[in-house]
Amino acid sequence: MATRIRLRRVGRKKQPVYRIVVTDKQEARDGRFVETLGHYNPRTEPVVLDVDVEKARSWLAKGATPSETVRSLLKKAGVFETPAQS
Repeated sequence: MATRIRLRRVGRKKQPVYRIVVTDKQEARDGRFVETLGHYNPRTEPVVLDVDVEKARSWLAKGATPSETVRSLLKKAGVFETPAQS
């Protein structure tokens, strides 16, 4: 199964809120998903971005490919940064 990390739209008409989910590449945008990694609300000031960094790193290590938009959101959340060594 080829997995992809992408946005799933939720919320009311003209008031989108998105969940960051891991899904099969063949599924529809709002179809079945494997796991939820976080959520994103672009309509608030400041923008709300909540991501479970450990889950996201785990799925990336398993070979899941993020969409372009999710890749930029994960960069903002600090997923691609190397963890600090103590």
